[in-house]
Amino acid sequence: MHKKIWKAVCIILAVIIVAAVFFLIALWRMFGEKVTAAKSVVSLDEGLYYMEYKGDYGFDEFLNRGGAVSDAEMGEYIVEFLSNGFYKAETAAAEKNFGCSTLCMEAASGAQLMGRNFDWQECSAMIVHTVPDSGYESISTCNLDFLGFGEGWKPEGMQNQYMALAAIYVPLDGMNEKGLCVADLISGDDAETHQDFGNPDLTTVSAIRLLLDKAASVDEAIALLSQYDMNSSIGTSHHLAVSDAEGRSVVIEYIDNEMVVTDTPAVTNHYLSPGEKFGVGNEESHRRYDTLIEMRRQADGVMEPEALKSSMENVSYEDETQWSIVYDKRNLTIDFYWRRQYDKPYHYDVNQK
Repeated sequence: MHKKIWKAVCIILAVIIVAAVFFLIALWRMFGEKVTAAKSVVSLDEGLYYMEYKGDYGFDEFLNRGGAVSDAEMGEYIVEFLSNGFYKAETAAAEKNFGCSTLCMEAASGAQLMGRNFDWQECSAMIVHTVPDSGYESISTCNLDFLGFGEGWKPEGMQNQYMALAAIYVPLDGMNEKGLCVADLISGDDAETHQDFGNPDLTTVSAIRLLLDKAASVDEAIALLSQYDMNSSIGTSHHLAVSDAEGRSVVIEYIDNEMVVTDTPAVTNHYLSPGEKFGVGNEESHRRYDTLIEMRRQADGVMEPEALKSSMENVSYEDETQWSIVYDKRNLTIDFYWRRQYDKPYHYDVNQK
């Protein structure tokens, strides 16, 4: 009898162990990539972090569901994805009022470059390296204030590092492995964009993720955006500076809910599309734009990365420029400068698979 009881106990223990193993496997399948990405978060400087995500971060599913018409709706999807549907939560909206500048140049070698300044009140930021299962590898930057997790929140400690995975969905600029660069800039007024043509929906920031993941050129970026209805993030007007490795650079603007594309080497914070809104924006935006265009003219359109960095420094602000970037779209490298520390680049190679 004793042997029978012991045999039964062993069988029960075996069943429990097998069930636990299957449970752990299932749990890892649901959360393994996310946990690995969360553990990759590291602090680079005061207020600056880096994260790497390899795998499926749910963006294709987001698009298949029809996208989102607002930051709040996109936030609901992000929370659902991160929790695998086990949790619902609300996030606060980010404030608006940022500037920014971009300038595209060609190096003597023929490499196409883009410089970018992000101007904003003091914030925390994250450099995000993504290698999706379906899409292009890219490196982008997120203003962590845009996540809406509250004042003083930092991606430190496992819980907050896990929450920081949401940064993947709110890039403000970046470059992918095909040399496509995208940057978000406020345009010249508060006219929000809310297209309603019956297409799937995008917010400004999710549009940037779409282009980084799916577009290899400016032409592909324009074609992609035309398939979606655009909706303004953070309740204001935006335009996108988009450039590629072949040397085309444009600004994509939304005027009376219509997408308008204008070729331009520089973008600041006023409208550049021909028509009634041309030039609408503040005097400071025009000053930065004129400065960049004049520097480009004096250089005859040719600058090395170091000179482009100096050009972006020339239109930066001591208390507002949170980061500056020089993208090399041929060599697929990024030099990132945090809070005007122009002698301290963070150097990245996009092709790191």
